[in-house]
This record gives sequence, C-alpha cells and structure tokens, in this order.
Amino acid sequence: MKLNAGVITDKLAETKEFYTTILNFGVTFENEFYLLLHTPNKEAELSFLLPNHPSQQPIFQQPFQNQGMYLTLEVEDVDSLYQEFKQKGVEIKIDIREEPWGDRHFAVVDPNGIGIDIVTYSPR
Repeated sequence: MKLNAGVITDKLAETKEFYTTILNFGVTFENEFYLLLHTPNKEAELSFLLPNHPSQQPIFQQPFQNQGMYLTLEVEDVDSLYQEFKQKGVEIKIDIREEPWGDRHFAVVDPNGIGIDIVTYSPR
C-alpha cells in the first residue's frame, strides 16, 4: 500500500515554488488543476488540487481551511538543512531545538498554512 496525501488549495503555483525550491521536491505530474510532487528520494508523494474543479466529485472540491494538518519530514542532518533554510531566508516558525524524547527539529509553514516539522530522530 502506498499513501499519497492531498490538499485542496487554490495556491498551486505558490505551493509548487515552495516545495520544489525550498524542500527540493520534484514534480511527478501537473496540469492546470492538479500538482503531484515527490520527495527528493521519491519515497513519498504529496498532491495538491484546485478547489471546485468540475472534473472532481463533491468530496474533492472544498478547499483546505489552513489549519488542523501538519507534515513531518525526517532528514539525516537537520542542522545543515536548518542552516540552508536560514541562508535562503525561509521563515522559521519553531527554531531548531532538541526535545527530551530525542527529536532534533525545527518547523516552517507552507503557503497553505500547513506546518512542516523537519526532524532528525536520535534513539533514546
């Protein structure tokens, strides 16, 4: 089984720019109403769909309301990625920190209001 999470948004261009430029995602497929992106290692995909598109059934038409969702991206070296984001001028919402349970992470927000936790796990 493979999971592809999707977000219904009218911000396809801004979303593509953020994920491809900041997070180095690739474009798997896109057309005028749908954008399918993949992580740099192609292990996961994330899709974005325009709201109220006539090709879609009603359950796939209401736009995301900019809250109540987050993504976690596990990376090998969170510190170097943090420095890269700072150099690119990306707004950091949660500064890099070490948690008591072993996570070292920081967080940003995408153009749709989705919090993205970028983390390196260390065994505890």
